[in-house]
Parts: sequence; structure tokens; C-alpha cells
Amino acid sequence: MNEERNASVVGGKSFTAVAINCASKAGEWIKTKLGNYNQLQSKYSSQDLVTEVDKGSERLIRNLIATHFPHHSFLGEEGVEPGPEASAKALEEARDAEYLWIVDPIDGTTNFVHGFPFFCISIALAHRGELIVGVVYDPMRNELFVAEKGKGAYVHGRKMGVADEERLRESLIATGLPPEQQAALPLNLRGINELAPKVRNLRIAGSAALHMAYVAAGRLSGFWEIGLNSWDMAAGVLLIQESGGMVTDLNGEPYNLAVRNVAASNGRIHDELLGALKDAETSSG
Repeated sequence: MNEERNASVVGGKSFTAVAINCASKAGEWIKTKLGNYNQLQSKYSSQDLVTEVDKGSERLIRNLIATHFPHHSFLGEEGVEPGPEASAKALEEARDAEYLWIVDPIDGTTNFVHGFPFFCISIALAHRGELIVGVVYDPMRNELFVAEKGKGAYVHGRKMGVADEERLRESLIATGLPPEQQAALPLNLRGINELAPKVRNLRIAGSAALHMAYVAAGRLSGFWEIGLNSWDMAAGVLLIQESGGMVTDLNGEPYNLAVRNVAASNGRIHDELLGALKDAETSSG
């Protein structure tokens, strides 16, 4: 019992409460900047955008966490050079940390830039590599998705559960369009081509973290994407797991922080989803 208590509280400060506070404060600030950013830059490609609002949100979150937990490690998107190699190196350097906060200060920056109201703040905490807290906050809908390992996942204070669909053909599935255009985007497009005739419909709304939160909430039956980073999905992974769903790599191996090609579902359609994605990969020759 004491070990379980210590998994979410250190020195009387709840990890989850701090994550919620950080996400809420960042979200309210981001809303005031909608349509009011000054600096727009491309990172890895012209589809991979960053503004001073992303950087300001990350700085706010990092400073708040450091106030409560000064000895914890921090891995944020804007503190890492663009590209998959830099992401893998940053994660490798942080993997031995006892406590590691994994943060995307705005997941869905392209949506934010265009005023398309589907973006969020994603905050996760890993203890020795195992996810123990996940928070995704959508400031435009004031929706807070929260998970604590072993304690379930909640939205609007209500316990979440994954969708009931048993087959792909009954399922609403989401994916993304990766900014890396040499390998990740073509592979994801083949997955879309393979899955579109086999599912009820597909959605591409531009935020992996929110897509995964929607899987946890039962609004989507599944999600996959190629070339994601740990900060895109760490919080969403725990949300799905604590809602009764399943998250693996595309070979069906259990999720770990280094996974970049991910499949998430309600569990019931998972094998069928992986099979279709495998067909897409092999049909490319």
C-alpha cells in the first residue's frame, strides 16, 4: 500500500495534481494566443511547425514542474533538435532518470497556427521507464483527460472506457500525416489506402495525443501513425491502457518509450488493425 501511494505522491505533492495544474495553466495561456502568435518557423519539414507559443508553453510547464520536483528530469519537444535521430538520442540520454516528465507543449501546432480547434497539451510522467501519470488537456473544449497507473482514466471526472466495436468494418479509426516525407509519410499513406475500404471511416484531425485520448474515451476504436515521438503519445498511451485498451508497435510488441510506429485500439480490433497495416507494408514491395 505504501509503495502504491509513493507511486503518485512524493513529499505530499501529487504528481497528478501538478500535471493537471501545468496543463491547465498552459492551456489557458495558449488560448489567449490563438491567432496572435508572432514567429512561425519550420523545423524538420515545412509541415513541422513551431511558434513562440510552443516554446513559451514548454517553458511555463518546465518551470512549474521544477518548482515542485527540482530533481526530476524533463523531456520536452522544444528542447530537442528536430528529426527522428535527435529524438531517439534525447530519449536515450533521459531513459535512466528515476522520474522523467515527457511533455508536448502544443500537440497539433499546425492546427493552432491555422485556428483549427484541435490541439492539446500532453504531459506524462515515467518512473524508471514506466508510465505512471498521463494528462491530455484540450483547452478549446475544456476537456481534461487524466490517467494514473492502476487507478483508471477519467474525462470530466467520469471514468472512461474504450469502444465496444468488435470488427474493423464497424470502427472509426484515426491516423496522422507525418512531417517526415521520405519514409514515414509514404508508409502511412499506404496504411490509409489499405484501411479506408475496411473501416467505417477514417479521421485525420492533426493531434496524435488527442486522437489517443479519444480512443481511451471510446470516441475512436483505433489509431495508428508512423514516426511519432515519445512526447506525442506517452500520456495517450496511459490513458488508453487505463481505459481497457491496447497499445503496441506495428509488430504487436508492447509499447515502450522508444516506440515510434504505434497502433492503439480498444483491444478487440487490434489484431485485425495490425494485420491490415502489415498488408499495407508488404504490398509496397
